[in-house]
Amino acid sequence: MNKSPVSSNPILRRTLIWSVVSAAVLALVAAGVGFAVDGTHGLWSGLLGVLLAVVFLGITAGSILFANRWFGDPLYVQLFFAIVLGGWLLKLGIFLVVMIVLAGQPWISPLVFFLSIVAGVAMSLLIDVIVLTRMRLPNVSDISLPTVNPEDDGSADGGGPAASEEK
Repeated sequence: MNKSPVSSNPILRRTLIWSVVSAAVLALVAAGVGFAVDGTHGLWSGLLGVLLAVVFLGITAGSILFANRWFGDPLYVQLFFAIVLGGWLLKLGIFLVVMIVLAGQPWISPLVFFLSIVAGVAMSLLIDVIVLTRMRLPNVSDISLPTVNPEDDGSADGGGPAASEEK
């Protein structure tokens, strides 16, 4: 594994930090609105909806950050996509299990639950846009540029100005 950091890591970390902070605020709002709409059932539905949205969206950024640990490894691309796809499959499995378990629960307020999930996803998208527009990431990154011009070296295959002067 290469110890050099990938240039997208600071962006993903900042996105995760902002998401946790804003999710706490959104959870309070969803709990308050849920309580006002449907009492304690609405309160728990709002909290659970925000929690699910944050967990699902955090798995994606977390899996990318985890996969970036292998940057520079010959199998980096394969590992990266395997880890990110594994995260996606994990989210799908969790989603199916949670929806099956919660489907018949009398303490779930479906409208509050749905709207809190939508609010969590919208919050995450807004944070992604804000972070990505404010972060500076070079157009070409994570690459080593040559320090010597190969055309200036006359020893390479008889090419370059030094070799042409000798002929």
